[in-house]
Amino acid sequence: MANLKSLLFVGVYVLLISAWIPVSHCSKKPATVARKEDIPYIRCQVCEKLAAQLYHQVQKKQAEIAPKKISEYQIIEIAENVCNLKKAEADWILQIDIVEQGNKLELVEQDSEGQCNSECKTIERACQEVMEYSDTDVAEYLYSSKPQLDSLVNFLCKDLTKACSTKPPPVPKDRTPGEPFVPKSSKEAEMEKIMKSMEGMPGAPGMKMYSRDELMNMKNFGGEDDEDEDDDDDENFPSKLGKVLREKNAKVDWRQKITKGITDARDSLKKHAYKVNNRVRKWWREMKTAGSKNSKSSKSDL
Repeated sequence: MANLKSLLFVGVYVLLISAWIPVSHCSKKPATVARKEDIPYIRCQVCEKLAAQLYHQVQKKQAEIAPKKISEYQIIEIAENVCNLKKAEADWILQIDIVEQGNKLELVEQDSEGQCNSECKTIERACQEVMEYSDTDVAEYLYSSKPQLDSLVNFLCKDLTKACSTKPPPVPKDRTPGEPFVPKSSKEAEMEKIMKSMEGMPGAPGMKMYSRDELMNMKNFGGEDDEDEDDDDDENFPSKLGKVLREKNAKVDWRQKITKGITDARDSLKKHAYKVNNRVRKWWREMKTAGSKNSKSSKSDL
């Protein structure tokens, strides 16, 4: 029965992919990497767009849970995910094209999401370098100060990270241009959102995108030794269905309780870890401030 369930799951998955995504979009794409040499030219612009995303995503989350107030933990989650393309909070990166304009690189927002190539990876890498270990600090600032967008940009890009403290250098004339922006189809974008939402769910670990031919050519899902067992399951499936459903309904309550308990415990531990981390950061900043004051006073005594 377990093998039959696996086959049913794969069958539904094949139908979804076949119906929604053209073969050309599902075929394996060559791996792309970030162009690290481009980061100095776009760091400040990435930081400004990052600040805007943090501001708007926090506002959106607050509107979703109103009248309840957004917690610092929820803001930290947004800050942690906003530069990770595997998370929905970073989908904004997919709508940006890096455009060469004279001796500068400009980040131009597009109307739709594009294929993630080296430019997409470069923006993600620049975003991660800007945030680095600043996610809890900027989350604390958003939670406690509730700043306007311009204040948040100044705090993140000039005070906290220095990403916009200096002008970017001119782009070399011999720089190789980046790839053109290639929009995704609406179906492909929707399927990727579904895949992101399913990531980490029980029963769907490590799901990957395959071409239609690859899916149809898959054989022996459960191994050759299991073929006889599958035949037996198919013959007895109608008679066993009622029993399986009754057992499933009997087990669903305690399974849900256990899952909820594990989830609550995980969230509680994460919140506690964030609080401890914030306290250590505050203590370290106070120590550094006190140390600098002591050094200045000792110099004045001399």
